[in-house]
Amino acid sequence: MRGNMMHSLRHAPLLHHLRAKLCVPSSSSELHLFLLPKRSLSPRSSALRYGSVPKPFSGLRARVRARAFGTAAETLEEGAEKNGSYFFAEEGVSWKSLGISDRLCRALSNASLHKPSLVQAACVPHVLTGNDVIIAAETGSGKTHGYLVPLIDRLCSTSDPCEEASASNKLTEAHKMVLVLCPNVMLCEQVVHMAKSLLNDSGEPLLRVAAVCGRRGWPVAQPDILVSTPAALLNYLFEFDPEKKRRDKFLQDARFVVFDEADMLLCGSFQNQIIRLIHMLRFGEKQLSEMEDSSKDDSVDLTKESHVELGYEDNKVQQLARDLEEEEADVGDDLEFFKTEDTRHETSSVRDWRRVRKVYRRSKQYIFVAATLPASGKKTAGGVLKRMFPDATWVSGNYLHRHNPRLEQRWIEVTADTQVDALLDAVKCNYDIKLRDSDAGTSRTMVFTNTVDSAESVAEILQRVGIECILYHSESSLEERTKNLNLFRENGGVLVCTDAAARGLDIPNVSHVIQAEFATSAVDFLHRVGRTARAGQSGIVTSLYTESNRDLVSAVQRAERMGEPVEKAFSRKRSFRNKLKKKGRSEKCALSPCDI
Repeated sequence: MRGNMMHSLRHAPLLHHLRAKLCVPSSSSELHLFLLPKRSLSPRSSALRYGSVPKPFSGLRARVRARAFGTAAETLEEGAEKNGSYFFAEEGVSWKSLGISDRLCRALSNASLHKPSLVQAACVPHVLTGNDVIIAAETGSGKTHGYLVPLIDRLCSTSDPCEEASASNKLTEAHKMVLVLCPNVMLCEQVVHMAKSLLNDSGEPLLRVAAVCGRRGWPVAQPDILVSTPAALLNYLFEFDPEKKRRDKFLQDARFVVFDEADMLLCGSFQNQIIRLIHMLRFGEKQLSEMEDSSKDDSVDLTKESHVELGYEDNKVQQLARDLEEEEADVGDDLEFFKTEDTRHETSSVRDWRRVRKVYRRSKQYIFVAATLPASGKKTAGGVLKRMFPDATWVSGNYLHRHNPRLEQRWIEVTADTQVDALLDAVKCNYDIKLRDSDAGTSRTMVFTNTVDSAESVAEILQRVGIECILYHSESSLEERTKNLNLFRENGGVLVCTDAAARGLDIPNVSHVIQAEFATSAVDFLHRVGRTARAGQSGIVTSLYTESNRDLVSAVQRAERMGEPVEKAFSRKRSFRNKLKKKGRSEKCALSPCDI
């Protein structure tokens, strides 16, 4: 029966056309991935690495580890395999022991967050210090709560230890706000939901949380946590605020700034927007420091001065996009953001302040969060952060860019004739298997393709053989994506999607991820496989690959066996096949004439 059905599928004109879209891509769009060379770190050498810049990002030595978390790492080494947990911190580490208040501990417990994860145990104390922090940890490790919990705790605290010295200063009485920047609306909504899920003893959210994205405008009431996309934030600060009142207050109030999915925000189309915002925030920080010093003179009108200085910043904001290149040429002057030949409108006080730009009181905390953070070049996300925030503390997860031990990888080589059969077998197997250690009551499978056309083709193929599925891709409307994602979360089933669903979305209990088309980069690969085996659970990834991907798959499999990271020596989105060809040419040139 199955053979007859597949025979009719292959010869039906429409489905033959649909199946063709799943075939091997042309040489102009070869599939690729990247590999890290061997590192001295074994797969379980430590649960977490600490330091100014961890080993995956440079050769610098890590700083001394905090005792409690070094112990957690040792416990993982000794007992993780026995108890099956690579996710939670050791038994002696709790939210309270990390410095979280009793009030927030109760809220976390009521939200079923009884115990911190290893990554949360590592990053919470660093965020509480007020220093800049870069969190680079594998998908599903608890990064979002890793920064939300300490920031909420700081806002809820009656006194901020980082500002005790200036508590008498009127400028510190401004409303302190957390700004979280995300690359898309869905991630913004997710962060808002997670922040609002932490309730006080009366059942109300601990803090006021608002989103500025999609169709949501600027909140009427001042929020404690503002979540936005870069484009929406810039639009509301510049396009809809001609008198700059909102902008001036925003720059003063935004004391904690989080860049979620930082690798995506610092590259591609987001880069100019993010660099512009960073420059604005740092300039506002510098101006606030100057005003605090000037406030000792009772004759100074702080409100007027603030408006004038920030108005000056607006005249220079068009220059911000070019400053990154200047910054690359002069790493030491990482705060020299406003160089310009046109100084006709520049006051002497501003020029004097720029000359002492390195000496000012910090009033903002910057936190960058990512599951993949390449740092192999100056223009990669990691390279940019090392230059712009050289003193930031880096917290790196043990399985960053590496194989998750609770993840089972299945590799199936296919041809044009076998690809549809292999896809259907992979989708149907999730109905029959019972994953080890899985307590999920609903089966969820995600099928990834590289393009919208392929996603629609796969969805139609599955529906033709009686497999109901949900479609999710960037060309769907926001309302449709939201509806489909909620449907998948609530009812499970099969979600056919592009990489629009690969990054950041927290979908619980996804037991199976299928790559109908192999990922085109290491970043996409890691985010796809990161949709399953999250929060200490098990999962399966089935990757369909073609002959053109054979060398790549062999390299990835070797990385799994050796415990090597799946990224390094290749910039983001760079073709793995080009690297292989270059290596082949080098080996050929090294041969002697008699060998040829």
